[in-house]
Amino acid sequence: MVNHIVMWKFKPEVKEEEKSKIKTAMKENLCALVGKVPGLLSLEFIENPISSSTHDIALVSTLEKEEDITVYGSHPDHVYVADTFVRPFVCDRACLDY
Repeated sequence: MVNHIVMWKFKPEVKEEEKSKIKTAMKENLCALVGKVPGLLSLEFIENPISSSTHDIALVSTLEKEEDITVYGSHPDHVYVADTFVRPFVCDRACLDY
């Protein structure tokens, strides 16, 4: 198994009062990818990190094997979710796979 962790900060122009709604849409749409993307076993959306955190939100995914990270990244459903519900609102992406 492979763990794929991605963290983001909200773009500066995202208003505080919009963040809750954006996080809800991100979580619903990203979690819905389990069962659609081959090799994606589980997904956890972290929306309330503690104050010592350097990022605002994170995604912790478990995949069957290392090659599934590429499958996940290029899968049309993932690309749609990322382009619609994630990328327009975030910056400073950090990723760790292990």
